[in-house]
Amino acid sequence: MESATEGISKLGINGDFASSVPNLHKNLSLLSPDQIELAKMLVEMGQSHLFSHWPESGVDDGEKKAFFDQVARLNSSYPGGLASYIKTARGLLADSKTGKNPFDGFTPSVPTGENLSYGDETFMKFEEAGVKEAQNAAFVLVAGGLGERLGYNGIKVALPRETTTGACFLQHYIENVLALQEASCKVTGGQSKRDIPFAIMTSDDTHARTMQLLESNSYFGMKPAQIKLLKQEKVACLEDNDARLALDPQNKFRIQTKPHGHGDVHALLYSSGVLEEWYCLLLLPFLNSFVPFLLFLGLFVCPLFDAYHAACWCEVGSILSRHQWTSLQGNSSFIGSQCHERYHVNSLSVPRKAKEAIGGIAKLTHTDGRSMVINVEYNQLDPLLRATGNPDGDVNCETGYSPFPGNINQLIMELGPYLEELKKTGGAIKEFVNPKYKDASKTAFKSSTRLECMMQDYPKTLPSSARVGFTVMDAWVAYAPVKNNPEDAAKVPKGNPYHSATSGEMAVYRANSLILRKAGVQVEDPVKQEFNGQEVEVWPRVVWKPKWGLTYADVKKKVKVGGSVKNKGWAIEKVDYKDTSAPEELRIRGFRFQKASSSKNSTPNLGNSS
Repeated sequence: MESATEGISKLGINGDFASSVPNLHKNLSLLSPDQIELAKMLVEMGQSHLFSHWPESGVDDGEKKAFFDQVARLNSSYPGGLASYIKTARGLLADSKTGKNPFDGFTPSVPTGENLSYGDETFMKFEEAGVKEAQNAAFVLVAGGLGERLGYNGIKVALPRETTTGACFLQHYIENVLALQEASCKVTGGQSKRDIPFAIMTSDDTHARTMQLLESNSYFGMKPAQIKLLKQEKVACLEDNDARLALDPQNKFRIQTKPHGHGDVHALLYSSGVLEEWYCLLLLPFLNSFVPFLLFLGLFVCPLFDAYHAACWCEVGSILSRHQWTSLQGNSSFIGSQCHERYHVNSLSVPRKAKEAIGGIAKLTHTDGRSMVINVEYNQLDPLLRATGNPDGDVNCETGYSPFPGNINQLIMELGPYLEELKKTGGAIKEFVNPKYKDASKTAFKSSTRLECMMQDYPKTLPSSARVGFTVMDAWVAYAPVKNNPEDAAKVPKGNPYHSATSGEMAVYRANSLILRKAGVQVEDPVKQEFNGQEVEVWPRVVWKPKWGLTYADVKKKVKVGGSVKNKGWAIEKVDYKDTSAPEELRIRGFRFQKASSSKNSTPNLGNSS
């Protein structure tokens, strides 16, 4: 013990804090001053068990130092550090054990919002304004997940959005941003030829593969300097109600970690300095002339980017999110809606049926006068309404839908107020914990848990004076999640959405066909077919590049109504998801196209071709 004491005394450090942790105390001389401070923090936060197995100095010293390298990363990547994480965890675990209702004292009501109908006069007005305002936008794509739940082993952004062209989701996102960038420049007479910034939140699982996808495809036409990749760190796991950090079962010198959730995007944008950079880039050249905003894109909600443009004319900025796949096709109307209403936070939403398994946007008012506009999960909204004077709970109104619009994790934020709020919080989002207990006593976990956060919970940190609202778009324009593998999708009760790669691709064709119909084109009706146990409507396989038809106004100008054209068309061939000879991207859809060549003197027939 003398050598250890002498070693740390030479560093001018008091090692008394470790006297009750002998295995740590005798290894202190191995550590740097910064590492010793981390060790002190861990001991003071009740984490002495992490060192109970440490051997004498000289044995596994490299592993011990690597342990503190990990602790340093976990400490620096969480707002307030590990001590704050542990303290928050203890409070949330205590609430979970006692069954505390997070909405106790709150009464829900319908917040203020905008309802837009695709293609009508109001929509087109907002869409036009949204394209103009897009020069003041920056986009953020949340892309930290793999496609394992879908039965796809690659990264989600590499999966084809549709198999007619084979363009992947990331390509489609980037091409839409580039088309919006060019259109906005034209609308303003070329006065502002600005590259729209684009950030992608990755994770350990997706970072390298996302970079490889970009580099091998020349960034899909975007300048490399436009794109910022921000890698999300995982958070420490918790082994009990005292928030003791769990050791990795595979390595006793590592803390077990799990994903924290897409809510980390706020902290990453702030800590990386990207927000400050964008604020200067977007605001200072046009001080007092424009309002910069941020659009968050959460994977993956087929089909259209078009819903965004009008909604942004209600406020500035946006998010698309978790385990959802959006194929974006021209959301200028969402942008337009944002600027019109000037919300600090605007949620792109869709109509939802009462009790549908999708969260609802609600205004919650507390008995003490506090209020917030926030997403309330569907399994919480109905009981909350029943407990606050609405005996029927969540029911449909005269429109045939619930008055609480459906949350699809697509948000828009005005950049200035957003940045100021993050300066106060560091980007920390209200978290939750969901431990799986061994029994009703709630004293032990079946497996380790961790704190989680969702990006749509950002408004929970805002004052009641903050302007938070929503923009409702037609569901066929804005919402068709792709998250279920073929087996799970086939188990969905008939009539309910499958939320699979099969239904997601068909939603793209449906949306494009309906847009053409609105523009006056005669498009054949869909036929019903079954793929991988899912009965879907197969519409004409209509696709186009964002540059050709970014907005509804673009499509109306470019389609020529009149005459009839025919060609051989493309036949659909079924693919069994169990057929390992077929590529994964086809197996999870359950079909492939037999692409026949069209005749030289004909153009594709909208009824049976792409």
